[in-house]
Amino acid sequence: MDLTRNSHQQQIVDAVQSLGNRFAGHERAMRLLADNAYDHDLARALDEAGFLEVALGDETGPLEAAMVAHEVALAAGMVSVGASVLVAPMVLGETVEGPVTLATDPSKPLRWGRHARTMLIDGGDQALRLEVSEGDWDIVDNDHAGYPLGRLKPGVEDRARGLGKGSGERLRNWWRVALAVETAGTMKGAVDTTVQYVGERVQFDRPIGSFQSVQHRLAILTIYTEGSRWLAYKAAFDGAPGDAAASAAAYATGWAVQVFRETQQLHGAIGFTREYRLHVWSMRLPALAVEMGGREAHRLAVSKSRFQPDTVRQAIAAYRLG
Repeated sequence: MDLTRNSHQQQIVDAVQSLGNRFAGHERAMRLLADNAYDHDLARALDEAGFLEVALGDETGPLEAAMVAHEVALAAGMVSVGASVLVAPMVLGETVEGPVTLATDPSKPLRWGRHARTMLIDGGDQALRLEVSEGDWDIVDNDHAGYPLGRLKPGVEDRARGLGKGSGERLRNWWRVALAVETAGTMKGAVDTTVQYVGERVQFDRPIGSFQSVQHRLAILTIYTEGSRWLAYKAAFDGAPGDAAASAAAYATGWAVQVFRETQQLHGAIGFTREYRLHVWSMRLPALAVEMGGREAHRLAVSKSRFQPDTVRQAIAAYRLG
């Protein structure tokens, strides 16, 4: 995998950033979040520009779709970009009516719930697809989530239809890639905001960003953020193999809480106010960190993918014989 964007990929990133400047940003996200709302204008703009189909394009694929998801998350877009642009096309082989939400347990609060029109459910060996409407949802308080939430009403899940044997693993793998990409973009948004703040906040007659200890902390956060992005991109480029997808998700969600804590601490008290923009990114990180069971579940998936039961038993037997 070439880590340098080619001209076509750069054009995609530039175009998404342009849409983000028009239809996203922290002020817009704060307004929408206050009403538990969804950004249908941004979703429509992404659709009209062809970005919902980029994963299945003749000259593009899941790597370019991951780039789209990353840039939308970085811009604090209030749309289900990972599920709509990357997961649904790669699991179903087609684009679907959005918003799209993903679930392991449909009875729990879900990101983009209430607004979703398509749900993909991890049913174990097979995934399930469910078409939903506004009346199928109960609204859930999103005060600390950073996303609009909803809970599926009892009985609605019974309408879901299976997608065939093996589709469950495919859903989980692409979901983890999308989760890693969105987490990386959100982490970068929080870090970028913090870098700007410490360059402006003066203490002892100096910007606090000039202190070496602050610079070291930000450098480490940048390593976490960039590492998360490249692991996610590599997993997307390789077609979401189980170990790579789970590794990317484990790394990104594992460091997401650390980025949350550090960016909040470096801001001080202002970082906890709703009037300041940091929370648009930072409050999303804990929610992303626990999705699909969180870091430990992703790590377990890595182990299961790399070490099949027969391989483990053979290794144990060989050790005992030795």
